Amino acid sequence: MDKRNLVYIAQSIDGFIADKNGGLDWLQTVPNPDNSDMGYYNFIKQIDAIIMGRNTFETVCGFDCEWPYTLPVFVLSNSLKSIPDSHKDKAELVNGSLKDIKRNLNNNGFNRIYIDGGKTVQNFLKEDLVDDLIITTIPVILGGGYPLFAELPKTIEFELIKSELFLNQIVQNHYRRKV
Repeated sequence: MDKRNLVYIAQSIDGFIADKNGGLDWLQTVPNPDNSDMGYYNFIKQIDAIIMGRNTFETVCGFDCEWPYTLPVFVLSNSLKSIPDSHKDKAELVNGSLKDIKRNLNNNGFNRIYIDGGKTVQNFLKEDLVDDLIITTIPVILGGGYPLFAELPKTIEFELIKSELFLNQIVQNHYRRKV
């Protein structure tokens, strides 16, 4: 099976994935009366597992809803010592080098991995371990916050695979790493 690490994330026009306070309310600025998932269901059904950082995990745990994932979730953290009891059956803690984590997951049959969370995405990019970027741009300028991208040791080239418009305002671009 094709082994791929995929990012599926939303950003503001100015490239932030959370506002200055870590807030995500800006994601709801465009009315969505039909509750379009903007391709998320089709994306997630091709995924074997999710790797997210501790901050993203804690954010998801704080959502006022049931655990949103049915796939195995691996929480990447060097500071977290264990998964909270409330989520022990929902997530597993992993740490170490990203290449080793990816290799271990691939060896256990997890070949298409969703990479989620700002620092986690940045670190996977630094290690050149991202194959696909699916970036949904919300038409808002936050003026600061948590950036999607950080400085990289080298240029990574991608090509546009697909571009879609949702709700006549939200643009989603799917890029694939050039090899």
